[in-house]
Amino acid sequence: MISDEMAYRQYLDGQEQAADLLVERYGDPLVYYLHGYLQDLHEAEDLMIEAFSQLFAKARPIDGAGSFKAYLYKTARNLALRHKRKHRIPFLRLEELPFEPQSDGLADTELLRSERDRQGWEQLKAEDREALYLVYLEDMSYRSAAAVMGKSVQQVTNLVHRGKKSLKGILERERFDHAGE
Repeated sequence: MISDEMAYRQYLDGQEQAADLLVERYGDPLVYYLHGYLQDLHEAEDLMIEAFSQLFAKARPIDGAGSFKAYLYKTARNLALRHKRKHRIPFLRLEELPFEPQSDGLADTELLRSERDRQGWEQLKAEDREALYLVYLEDMSYRSAAAVMGKSVQQVTNLVHRGKKSLKGILERERFDHAGE
């Protein structure tokens, strides 16, 4: 399987099918991510297309961003934030996203999925939700998630830790509430 960075380089070298591969690989997940910001699937699809268009139009190396995926998501996030400010949309509502992780190997994924089903996800701070979403559901490294969010790796580490701790507290409170029924 060809890497994202290799496909992007191939596109820059004139191989149009490499762009199709990247859009096929990240189009739908990016729409779901953007939908968390916009709460409008059609707008999310439009911004996904615009994010890819910007990457392909600029045609420059993305070595400094960490990875193609991180650079793409950062571009899309910036577009969504600009759109949100323009249209005054609430910040990052991930509760309506399909909650299917890309990797079944993560131990914390099951905890996150059960919490999402119980609506505990909504009780998290928006930054904690976004960090958890990028790291566990988009399978990004902490470094890539930091690039997307415009934060340091340590800040993302702290957000993920705080988010998991909050989810644990929500679970414990919920278990206590249900025990008394």
